[in-house]
Amino acid sequence: QVQLVESGGGLVQAGGSLRLSCVASGRTLSSYAMGWFRQAPGKEREFVAAISWSGGVTRYADSVKGRFTISRDNAKNTVYLQMNSLKPEDTAVYYCARSLTLSSSYGYWGQGTQVTVSS
Repeated sequence: QVQLVESGGGLVQAGGSLRLSCVASGRTLSSYAMGWFRQAPGKEREFVAAISWSGGVTRYADSVKGRFTISRDNAKNTVYLQMNSLKPEDTAVYYCARSLTLSSSYGYWGQGTQVTVSS
């Protein structure tokens, strides 16, 4: 069974950057699409970004397009989310998740990492 562990969250000032990592153990990620989601206090979880198994196709929520970049290193079984120009509204718990394809539902989720952006 796969386990996903996120890291890299923290407290940053508005305009700053963070890079989140999601490492998989128990099974390789190389055959799966991966996504990042976030959930702010009192709000529903929302899609942030996704990447195909090869890394050749990426998708982003409009709210992060141009600021966030998703990437992956299949040799390291790791997916990244580079977050630049952070805004207070990006504050949330960020989760990575695994899916069979970009069009499939996400079946495995990590525990999340907190990102807090101060104004």
